[in-house]
Formats: sequence, structure tokens, C-alpha cells
Amino acid sequence: MMSNQDAREEHRAHRAEWEATTLRQSLDKLPERRETFITQSSVPVERVYSPADLPDFDHDQDLGLPGEYPFTRSIHATGHRGRLWTMRMFAGFGTAEETNERFKYLLEQGNAGLSVAFDLATLMGYDTDAPEALGEFGKCGVAVSSLKDMEILFDGIPLGDVSTSMTINSPAAILWAFYIVTAEKQGVPLERLRGTLQNDILKEYIAQKEFIFPPTPSMRLVTDTIEFAAQRLPQWNPISISGYHIREAGSTAVQELAFTLADGLEYVRHALARGLKIDDFAPRLSFFFNVHNDFFEEIAKLRAARRIWAREMRETFGAQDPRSWWMRFHTQTAGVSLTAQQPEVNLVRVAIQALAGVLGGTQSLHTNSMDEALALPSEHAVTLALRTQQVIAEETGVVNTVDPLGGSYFVEALTNQTEAEVYDYFRRIGELGGVIPAIEAGFLQMEIADASYRNQLEVDTGTRNIVGLNAYADDQPLRIPILKMAPDGYQRQVARLERLRLERDNEAVGHALDALRDACEGDANVMPALLDAARAYCTLGEITDVMREAFGIYHEPVAI
Repeated sequence: MMSNQDAREEHRAHRAEWEATTLRQSLDKLPERRETFITQSSVPVERVYSPADLPDFDHDQDLGLPGEYPFTRSIHATGHRGRLWTMRMFAGFGTAEETNERFKYLLEQGNAGLSVAFDLATLMGYDTDAPEALGEFGKCGVAVSSLKDMEILFDGIPLGDVSTSMTINSPAAILWAFYIVTAEKQGVPLERLRGTLQNDILKEYIAQKEFIFPPTPSMRLVTDTIEFAAQRLPQWNPISISGYHIREAGSTAVQELAFTLADGLEYVRHALARGLKIDDFAPRLSFFFNVHNDFFEEIAKLRAARRIWAREMRETFGAQDPRSWWMRFHTQTAGVSLTAQQPEVNLVRVAIQALAGVLGGTQSLHTNSMDEALALPSEHAVTLALRTQQVIAEETGVVNTVDPLGGSYFVEALTNQTEAEVYDYFRRIGELGGVIPAIEAGFLQMEIADASYRNQLEVDTGTRNIVGLNAYADDQPLRIPILKMAPDGYQRQVARLERLRLERDNEAVGHALDALRDACEGDANVMPALLDAARAYCTLGEITDVMREAFGIYHEPVAI
């Protein structure tokens, strides 16, 4: 009887012969460009896959059933058949009033969760009227300079009944304090609050660059929020470890996954060093991934992500609660893939990317709008983006079975290969001393820069085609409406800030800021002091200035 090894070798020989004859003849009939197009994945892709590509595949250890460790197929046994993903559309522009209207519109249209985009001034810890914020009001999100803005942002939206995600990082603890106090004023107990704080500062140093404080105090703030959530907000995810911005900066899929998971493991180590028990906080850690154009690569990436995280939580950190092994993640379609040219084609890109996220097992999903390469999304465009998710959920049948691509030779081999390359990056990061030393050495940043350069070179030379940009281009005029914000929004926002500073109890503000300074200069958790500062209507800029004085400001070293 032929051994398994002999059978695999025979199969490889047959495949080589087949490639040399039948497949070669077929490929010769295709345009030469096709040969390069099919090898653009960030991991090498074979022309055909078979059992020989899974020589050490163990069904129980590597695949199993949905809902079973290592959760390659799904963290839930029923997948989307039991419960659809949360349709969580990212929104924010101009004033709190304008964004409040958009939130209510999305909820009326079937949106199941809210996701807040903040403008650049807010992301960098400045009040709208700060000199450093001039010209940035409301352009990439909503301006929130105080508790008053947060109250208006969620006016008429019961925070005990919705789940809210906030994409904020360096000043995340401050904006979270504003949100918590807003819920208090609505009479909502902290135990009922559901949502996610992005709060992923490591990826800011790696990719997005919206950092304020140096790594050490920044990691302290993240750990403070993890600790506070574990003690007071059992349904809140205090951090969404984000690969999205790493991918948007130009990384490959493998780099996105490797660097994101490495960041996640670093947050776990800091929380354990604080004295927290792994099973007290790990179930509330969440992730945020990009879904790009390479359909199968994205699905394999998400499947590998679940398996790696489960293994690390159970085997490396000794978590006992199965929920600690779960990787729960949100996905968003790739903003960087959108084109200003022929923007209607973006509807097609987004639909394919969204389908990859669903087949990869996402728990929540944002679909980009077709006009986002041009402006903030119009109401028409965002409705079509939401309808894309609803069509996938209601009309395609892909939710009827869990992990329908599980067992595919190609998908399983790609999942395994992605996992192996992620562990190779773990090794290289470890050799540099860990994530923070790797950031300080510029290793992660240079890996992304090199990948981004290679991608752009392929586009510029025509090796990689972008429909409507360097292939099938036309000179047709723009045919879609563009959102315009209220022209007096900036003046209204500044006037509200000025009025707030006059009408609040400024003695209470001074006491709250002094107490915050003491907390920052000591080693106590800063969240109670931040909540008191929010209740006193201290502004974002005032709070951040105290923290800048206590923690210092980070200046990125130049990587050569």
C-alpha cells in the first residue's frame, strides 16, 4: 500500500505535468497581463490547490466545527445563521447637531449600532477654537470639545438601548468620560452601556500618527481604561485593536494581521503587569480589521486571526474562560481602495469587500460610501452603503451556513500560510525586544512603507490595474451629489464653547483639573478624575493640556 508521503509526491508530480501541458496551453491563450494579475496576493498563490497543499492538515486541531476551539470557522456555532452581524455605519461631520441627525437617520434605516467619527482637532486633543485646530473643524468627523457637545451628539438617542463605537485613540479616555457622563445624565447605569472604544495607541505610532503622549504614559492610559471597564462596565469593549489603519497606510494583509495581533498581545502583557487576571479582561478585548480587494486573502486573514488569538490566549497566557479565547472583530471596507474617478464603481468594490468580511465571520461591519474619495458621504451614498449590507444579509443566502468556504483546499492552505507568516513576524518583532522597541527602531513603519511603495509602483507601471484609474478610464464629468456642511457650523461651535466657559462653575473646573493633574503625576487610575472633569464641563483641550504637562509630548524619531 502506498504511504501518505508517497501519495503526496505522486500527486505533486501529476500536478507538475498538468501545469506543463493542459494549464500552460490554456494560459497561453490569455493576455500576458493575466499571468501577473493572479499572483498579486501578499502570499504566493498557486494555480490550483489539492490535498497535497495541506500535508499536515489536522481537521480537529486546525479546523474543527464552528464554535469550537481554535475557532477557525467561527466563534459561534451558529454563525450568522443564528444572529446577523451588527450593521454599524461610521458617521460624523460638522457640528454635534448635524451628526445627531445622521445618527437618527441611520437608525431609522436599519442601522443596528452607532460609530462615531471625530474631526482631527478632537483626535489630537484640541478644542475647536484652539489655534492649532484652525481649518480642521468637522472635516473628517464631528467636533466634540466638551461634555456639552457629547450631550447634543446623543440627544434623543437612549444610550442604554444602542451600542456605540468611538474611533478615538490618544484622548480616548477623555472622550469615553464624556460619553459615560452623558449616559449618567440620561439615567443609564454603567452596567447597561454597550460599545467599543478604539483606544489603540500602538497602531498610532505604527501607522496613523495621531499620537500625543509618549508610549509609556499612553500605555498606562489604555491599561487604566481596561481596568476601569473590567470593574465598572462589563458590557463595554475598552479597546478595539485596529489593523484597519495599518492596512490603510499601505501594509499587506499579512502585515496588517501580524502587527495588529502583536499590538493586542502587548496590551495583554501590560494589563497582566497591572495585576489584572486574564479572564477578567480578555473577553472584552475586540479587534478591527480592513477588508480589501483580494477576496480570498481577506477571508483567510480573518480565519487565521481567530485561530492565532485563541491559541495565544489559551496556551501562552493560560486563559481558562472560553470567551477569553474568542477573537471578536469589526470590519470596514477599504477606504484606500476607493477612487475619485468613476465613483459609482466603488459600490462594486464595497459589495465584494463586504461579502469577504461576512464570509470571514465578522461580528460587525461598516460599508464605505461611494463618494468618500471626494467628500464626507452624502445621505444618498450612505443609504446605498447600508443597503449593500442588507442585500448580502437578506438576498444572497450566504448567511444560511457557517463558514461556507471551510474545507476549501485553497482557503485552508491560504489560512495556514497566512498564519505561518504572521508567526514569522512575531519572531522578528521579538528579536527586536517587543512591539515598543520595534516601533522605536522604525521596523514596523519601514515594513509598511516598503509594502506601500511596491503597491504604488505596480499601479504606476500598470502591473496592478485599478478600474477607472489606470484601466478603463474615461473623462466623464462627476455625476453624484457631494455633501455640504452647514456654512455657519464653525461659528456656532466656537460660540457654544465661549458660552460654556462663561456659564459653568469655573472654580469647580479648577479643582477638577488639579485633581486630574495629581492623578496623572501619581499612579492611580485616571478614569475617576476624568469623569469628575467631564462633570465639571472641563473642555477637551483643558484636560489634554494637563495631561501634556504631566506626561510630555511624543516626537517620532526619524527612521532611516
